[in-house]
Amino acid sequence: MNGALAYGLAPVDSREQLIKSHLPLVSFLVKRMITQVPAYLTRDDITSSAMFGLVDAANRFDAGRGVQFKTFAEQRIRGAILDEARRLDWASRTLREKQSRLADAIDHLEKRLGRPPEEEEVARSMGLSLENYRQLLGEIGHLGCISLQESLDGTEEGRTLMDCLADPAGVNPLELIERSELTRELAKRLEKLSEKERQVIALYYYEELNQKEIAEVLDVSEGRVSQLHSQALLKLRTNLTRNKIPGY
Repeated sequence: MNGALAYGLAPVDSREQLIKSHLPLVSFLVKRMITQVPAYLTRDDITSSAMFGLVDAANRFDAGRGVQFKTFAEQRIRGAILDEARRLDWASRTLREKQSRLADAIDHLEKRLGRPPEEEEVARSMGLSLENYRQLLGEIGHLGCISLQESLDGTEEGRTLMDCLADPAGVNPLELIERSELTRELAKRLEKLSEKERQVIALYYYEELNQKEIAEVLDVSEGRVSQLHSQALLKLRTNLTRNKIPGY
């Protein structure tokens, strides 16, 4: 008896059909996850990983377990993308320490000033010129050290910034009710960002534009977009972590 059939796995021709018929799922998940993974992963990286996940799902799928292939494939695709993100995360400990110092500086200034600090204020508190401060922001953004998927409390199980954002595709009423307070709190904190920071967040995470497209819209350099993106997420994470918002 064929080994695949013995274990309930689909024959080769059926697996090929599963892959072909679920290619739209790959495109859908790539579009959804491109804003959820670190910036060092390109769309090509994500698509390649997603295709690997789909093929792996087709090879491993066992219809006898009573799980729909689409559900099984989505889990394998997401897992493959996140595995690739972890594999490519080569950021040095020194850079992560710089990120931590930057977050601490923003936190200290916000407590003292009662508002999110301006760039010049953060740079001065860290003993950096504005140029060097912006260079640091660019380094952090380029290496993907700031991500909406990063845990707010430093643990793998902790809630992330992405968890606070309303999901336009969500259909679970109970979940929407539970998140309503978090969404309102995040909205308040978004309002405290500078206009340019808010624009970058909106264009990147809601309009799903890339940095080049955002740079063209805002008439700034791609490097400046990276700096504003990193600074905005640092401010949000610092604020949400410091303030004990219900649900955290």
